[in-house]
Amino acid sequence: MNITHLTFRCYLSTSPLFRVNSARLLSATQVTMASSRHKNAKRIEGLDKNVWVAFTSVAADPAIVNLGQGYPDIPPPLYVKEGLAQAASVDRLNQYTRGFGHPSLVKALSQVYGKVYDREIDPFKEILVTVGGYGSLFSCMQALVEHGDEVIIIEPFFDCYVPMVRMAGATPVLIPLRLKPDKKRNITSADWVLDQDELASKFNSKTKAIIINTPNNPIGKIFTRDELQAIADLCIKHDTLCFSDEVYEWLTYKGHQHIKIATLPGMWERTVTISSAGKTFSVTGWKLGWSIGPEHLVKHLQTVMQNTLYTCPTPLQGSMTQGLLVDYERMGQPDCYFSSLATELEAKRDRLATILHSVGMTPVVPEGGYFMIVDVTALNQDLSHMEGDEAYDYKFIKWMIKEKKLAAIPVTAFCGDDSRKQFEKYIRLCFIKQDSTLDAAEGILKNWNK
Repeated sequence: MNITHLTFRCYLSTSPLFRVNSARLLSATQVTMASSRHKNAKRIEGLDKNVWVAFTSVAADPAIVNLGQGYPDIPPPLYVKEGLAQAASVDRLNQYTRGFGHPSLVKALSQVYGKVYDREIDPFKEILVTVGGYGSLFSCMQALVEHGDEVIIIEPFFDCYVPMVRMAGATPVLIPLRLKPDKKRNITSADWVLDQDELASKFNSKTKAIIINTPNNPIGKIFTRDELQAIADLCIKHDTLCFSDEVYEWLTYKGHQHIKIATLPGMWERTVTISSAGKTFSVTGWKLGWSIGPEHLVKHLQTVMQNTLYTCPTPLQGSMTQGLLVDYERMGQPDCYFSSLATELEAKRDRLATILHSVGMTPVVPEGGYFMIVDVTALNQDLSHMEGDEAYDYKFIKWMIKEKKLAAIPVTAFCGDDSRKQFEKYIRLCFIKQDSTLDAAEGILKNWNK
């Protein structure tokens, strides 16, 4: 190499222009190489869309009457709120507690549910406290479902079921509730039923579990003993697990009874039952839930908990203990919150149904829970001007929020593509609301055509 070439190379290596350009070249190369590494994991592929993200932000305007997302705007019991303040004042309750559930809370849960199940429940081996009902469902999927399994899900379903099954590597197998063909008037959630032959056809050697939700969100259906027995018979025949989402277990209306599938013969040993403090005491922001089932299943859920979230907030668990014990002593009495909330909500349910009937909509009166689906077909609202391939109910609600200042949730968010046509003329309304909120909704609905 001659001195000229050497001098030129030394100049390039020390030149600011060379350093800038080479840095840019290196940066571009790194981005190209890193792009594949920045891609999402396959287990969450296609799961980024979420109805709550889409509609909660749209309905955030205080001028909009929100009967969409299922959070109460009525106050929780005073003794539950005061219990939290008292718990936070105890220094040791502001530190970590037992990962699977604060000792006093799981003991209180074993008392309450021991009475409900009519069996002794081991507080430390058969109960897991989690971050809401979501945490219980997630623990079930991660602990007991794996790649290649199939999980049967009844439509309409709470929207997290399918994503959680897919994240576990399993395949969701959907079966819809269908409206009885002869029902045209005075429709209730009891008029939505499973075709038993169709249900039986969904079970096979790959079926690991079935998810049931009773009372159902969004329809409000309470599965009868006969319906649950038919599911139980298939679970036993095919040695299938049952994940029973019963977060609305206390919210049952006159003439209806909530039955736990785990209490049927042969079902305790194959069922994990999911419940929620948020739905029980109207404290959805606390995000406390629990799973109850046999030790040989719950221990696997506990493994997931200890390696993901580890524990739930101690003060919340301490205060929930006190709330449960208060109402445990009141069970069977009119002032027990487990039953008094349903009495209060039944009047709100009936009021909303009457309003909807009066303006030409067709409500499906729920047997339980605090949601009501409504058939809006009779309104004959033309939405052809709205672009996109979204289902009718999505477009209808976006139009209603903009034009009528009333928010709801589309029912097709709770079903698969094959059932879209069956449910796209329904919207879901929430009625665990103050009378002033229902007054505002009534005003909008009664002036619909003005």
